[in-house]
Amino acid sequence: MHSAIIGLGEAGSRYAAALVAAGHQVTAFDPRDVEAPDGINVAASEREAVTDADLVLVLTSAAVARKVAETCAPHLKRGAIYADMTSSAPAEMESLATHVEQTGAHFADVAILGPVTVAGAATPLLVSGSGATSAANTLRQLGAKVNTLDAPAGAAMAHKLLRSVFMKGLASLIVEAVSAGEAANATEWIRNEITRQLAGDGQAVIDRFLTGTRIHAERRGFEMEGAHAYLSSMGVPAEMTSATVASLKRLANQNTPGSPTGRSKDNESDLASSSAKA
Repeated sequence: MHSAIIGLGEAGSRYAAALVAAGHQVTAFDPRDVEAPDGINVAASEREAVTDADLVLVLTSAAVARKVAETCAPHLKRGAIYADMTSSAPAEMESLATHVEQTGAHFADVAILGPVTVAGAATPLLVSGSGATSAANTLRQLGAKVNTLDAPAGAAMAHKLLRSVFMKGLASLIVEAVSAGEAANATEWIRNEITRQLAGDGQAVIDRFLTGTRIHAERRGFEMEGAHAYLSSMGVPAEMTSATVASLKRLANQNTPGSPTGRSKDNESDLASSSAKA
């Protein structure tokens, strides 16, 4: 099978090497002067790289995804799979699919669900679009767990962005909390607390967060204002804490529609029963 790689950065070079190891003929293009993995035919242009390729993997930045698609599309053979593995927005993926499929090629929106620097080509993937099944079959040969969506291009990236709200947000919260712990001379304690909260029954934790956060939004908002002041007093940046205060205030206002103060009815029994669970 002849595969093409556009972009030989951290991710592209790993997928290129994995395709060679799986027995593919691989041609790659990168406009930068980068070292290609062994066994890769380096092309002088996108056109040279994708001509006659059965599968094209695009592993550039999202900023140039449209330019790459517009350059490659006229030279794709009919029936080829064009797999965009950038982080382009869902609407952009849908638009790129329309452009590519006009040539008779198939488009796969491939969302990478983890750091390729850790798992390489075995990083889990989610794929949608007209070329999803074919792209998934090949990517599974590289050791990846690949799930497909029976949905058009853009759906895989939309799911990834939903995941990013949690994953990137959680990562930022942990960075902020540990930074505060370091400033307060309590690094080990806060790391243990984070570990304890993340362990156990994940679904139960989600339900507790969804329910408790809404019910006790006002009280928790006041507590987080105190946390923000404490972090600020230590010189610790507190963007995530500040955003949490704003979110809790919004939820508190929603709890009591029509209330002039927008405060929730958080009574003493609520406080007593939930204080250990905050």
